[in-house]
Amino acid sequence: MDTGLEGRDRVLRIAGATPPPEPLDMPDQDLRSPPLRRMTPGVQGWRTRLARFVAFGGAAALTVVAIDQMIRTVAVGDPTVMQIVLIGMFALNFAWIALSATSAVAGLLPLEAGPSGRPEGEPGRCALAMPVYNEDPARTTAALLAMARDLADLGEGERFEIFVLSDTTDPMVWARETAAMARLRDRLDGRMAVWYRHRQRNVDRKAGNVRDFVERWGGRYETMLVLDADSLMSAETIRALRDGMAADPALGLLQSVPALAGMDSLFARLQQFAARIAGPVVSRGLAAWQGDDGNYWGHNAIIRTRAFAEACGLPRLPGRLPFGGSILSHDFVEAALMRRAGWKVRMAAELGGSWETSPASLLDSGARDRRWAQGNMQHLAVIGARGLGWCSRAHLATGVMSYLSSLLWLGFIVVGLVLLVQAQALRPKYFTEAFQLFPTWPRFDSERMVWLFVFTMATLLVPKTIGLLRAMLSRAHVRSVGDAVRLLAGWLVEILVSALFAPIMMLIHSRHVWEILLGQDTGWKLQRRDDGAIPLREAAARHAGHTVVGIAVAGALLPISMIALAWLAPILIGWTFAIPLSIASGSVGLGLALRRFGLLLIPEERDLPPLLKAAAEERDAVTDDLAGVSLVGLLDTPEGAERHFLFAGQRWHWTRGSPDTDYLTLNAKLADAETREQALGWLRPTELLRLLGDRRAFDTLRGLPSVVSGAAIAGSGERSAGPRTS
Repeated sequence: MDTGLEGRDRVLRIAGATPPPEPLDMPDQDLRSPPLRRMTPGVQGWRTRLARFVAFGGAAALTVVAIDQMIRTVAVGDPTVMQIVLIGMFALNFAWIALSATSAVAGLLPLEAGPSGRPEGEPGRCALAMPVYNEDPARTTAALLAMARDLADLGEGERFEIFVLSDTTDPMVWARETAAMARLRDRLDGRMAVWYRHRQRNVDRKAGNVRDFVERWGGRYETMLVLDADSLMSAETIRALRDGMAADPALGLLQSVPALAGMDSLFARLQQFAARIAGPVVSRGLAAWQGDDGNYWGHNAIIRTRAFAEACGLPRLPGRLPFGGSILSHDFVEAALMRRAGWKVRMAAELGGSWETSPASLLDSGARDRRWAQGNMQHLAVIGARGLGWCSRAHLATGVMSYLSSLLWLGFIVVGLVLLVQAQALRPKYFTEAFQLFPTWPRFDSERMVWLFVFTMATLLVPKTIGLLRAMLSRAHVRSVGDAVRLLAGWLVEILVSALFAPIMMLIHSRHVWEILLGQDTGWKLQRRDDGAIPLREAAARHAGHTVVGIAVAGALLPISMIALAWLAPILIGWTFAIPLSIASGSVGLGLALRRFGLLLIPEERDLPPLLKAAAEERDAVTDDLAGVSLVGLLDTPEGAERHFLFAGQRWHWTRGSPDTDYLTLNAKLADAETREQALGWLRPTELLRLLGDRRAFDTLRGLPSVVSGAAIAGSGERSAGPRTS
């Protein structure tokens, strides 16, 4: 493997923006044959085995009962093909629901004792590694500054280093990003080291970003705490994770359980409240039956760097997109590969002090889930890899079912409607055999159907119900949200409103899966992380089809079966009113109104943790400090340009071998331009990115005369036709 450095990295090393390289080899894993195991951890303890029996055995028992009742309900006599399809779809979806319920029950059992206590000797260096992609630099650097100060106040500043791994492609965001990094380093001078790397090419997206870090600098760090752009973790939690890794040399990854906080829209507040009530129950259940065969959620987790390098080199899947190529949902696969190599993967379910944010609306959640759906469907190509444990395969299967279940539920509804129309519109055949003496009358056991519906809903609500009882029994939790009445009222509001949103998300996820099956690639779109209203035009464009489906199905059922219409009413209401519901989901006003009534409260809203308060205040300060940062500002202020290129690097050659088209056209346009403003008007975003990464081209532009001092032309959208040479 070539570990030589490009020229840009040598300049950065001299300037002190990135540390000296300490590379680790990270070979691609072969999914067809298992590697030799680095570690050989022991068998699971009796608590884990008991929890697995409760979770999987209980789910199997519930599913058998439900399937038996479904058969008795719809398949009297010899079942038809459509009835078999209906029963099959129901069976798959009920098994998925049952496992969630019994997993929550397993969380009531005692957990295996994990690594505890402070290790002997000095712990190794840990990187706070944050991959970013066109994120708001004020948010990311404010969070890092708050965490770094918290660690320094705990006396741990020298054992941690911040490393921002940038894949940013927006030139304006990049200019603000380097300014924010300079500010972060100045604020932490003498308290914690701050490093930065901007990739020239975004190979393999986030997984490739982390891999690049490991291969160049992984040997410098014993562990890395992987963070998302919206992550926050307290110093006590970070230290506990670090010490837990040091206490068990066979532990490769330790995942915390992030809580949702910091958002005010209706949808976000529903998610925050639901996660605070049912989340601890679900995560404790997962930790109970996972044991050492845990999973990875891609962030807010600490990883043994050498174990990750040895075991988690992701292969490129064969075939065309969207199933082939780079693995988008890399975290589940990385956990499975690490476990295959013999390293333990655990979840710290009892550890708090870890936060992230929720999508602000139904549309924001749907946009994020499009990429996740494609990545999880890729797990179908990984789940059969040799050497994986059954528990790792179960994790991959749950990733697939997270999105496939929506399409199955939609198919279940469609097939049920077809059977209903068939029964009402077609003349039944009462004598199906040539010499049959008695007719076969069409029958539908409505009483059993009611019982089956109640049984399914009760199973679905098990995690939420256990979570409510757990919260009610905690005096501290009840006091933190006001009183028991508000807690119960918020629980009911969350269930009712979520029931209206659920049919819309079912259609959104079904479309995602259908597009993937048709071969449509999602790419890697930027995720909106802040509260924001949904415009009527956007909501109408995205949900018009949902509304039409709701009205059409309701209109078709009205003359056929009022009973079926009543059964489907919750789903049809969600579809029919998808546009106003979607707008309401992103409404901050509705979210704050519920807060004023004391509904959907989480403990952080009544007693804001100091870390969250510090990060919010610092974000406002960073936003103010970056208000004047722009490309034109860099051209007008030499110190700003020096600061930018200290972190961005001074790239004299963008590629090795084949020429870079954007780099060549950039230089051609600069040569033809007569003024600075003319050149900026000609440059495309990709060429502006090259400009901000090449000091020579930047100085050429700065040397051109300016006719409008400080004019913010770049990025305004007003561009001339360009020079004749281009």
